[in-house]
Amino acid sequence: MKKRLYKRVTAVALAAAMLLSLPVAGLQVKADAVADADPSDVYVSFGADLKDSEKETVMDLLGITEDELEDFTVGEITNEDEHKYLGDYLDSSVIGSRALSSVIVVLGEDGDGIDVETKNISYCTSGMYTNALITAGIENADVVVAGPFEITGTAALVGAMKAYSELTGEEISEESMDTAVNELVVTSEMAEGINPEDVEQLMAFVKAKVVEGGLDSDEAISEAIDEGAEQLGVSLTEEEKQTIISLMKKIGDLDLDLDSMKEQAKDLFNKLEDMGIDKEQAKNFLQKIWEAVKDFFTNLFG
Repeated sequence: MKKRLYKRVTAVALAAAMLLSLPVAGLQVKADAVADADPSDVYVSFGADLKDSEKETVMDLLGITEDELEDFTVGEITNEDEHKYLGDYLDSSVIGSRALSSVIVVLGEDGDGIDVETKNISYCTSGMYTNALITAGIENADVVVAGPFEITGTAALVGAMKAYSELTGEEISEESMDTAVNELVVTSEMAEGINPEDVEQLMAFVKAKVVEGGLDSDEAISEAIDEGAEQLGVSLTEEEKQTIISLMKKIGDLDLDLDSMKEQAKDLFNKLEDMGIDKEQAKNFLQKIWEAVKDFFTNLFG
């Protein structure tokens, strides 16, 4: 009896260890890049229409103080900027009349990649920002996007791109900025009906296929979309497919480099490496472990 009990306890301990060793979203803590950065590598862009109290909230979320601002490069995103860059993709009522989105950009070292964190942003996920920043050609930067309360945050992408350009002296073309904003809006809207993580991976997958294979025809891009959707178990409407095709044609004209994309979004593209594995099989494996744990305690105390 004791031997059987020992074996069961050991099995459960091993199963628990396996579960705990798996990566779990939200448990990784983002390092405070601002504290270790050279002030000349930090750019803060505030929404131009923030009230004083709202600005204080945003600064707290960004992890910066009034004294530190004196050493950083500081700019702003105006409502005019928002309508200029977002007007083709969002209704003016959605954009609104107040610029509230704020962002801090900290330049990193070669190989660091892009790391995005969002606070009080309801419309866009960090992965969506990362995808869009890659499209804009941004490299090796820590980015935090924040609002004084729950806001869409789409306009912060404009602030991030302008901040990066100011810090590096590298001009981001209007075409790249427009395509990046287009991508962020498309992915955000798709995520209203599809799991956001699946949308992030689908867009990264198709983008990689387009860049790697030089895909430029509707048919070729459509096949890449179908392949990614099947791997992820995602169902798309014909309208969504056509929207992605139009976006990918614009992305294909930007002369992006696949190796650089993978370097800048390691976490996102590492997930794509697993897309050859049956996701349902992985889910079943975890379910079996959990069932074994439950069965053990049921038999032990039942």
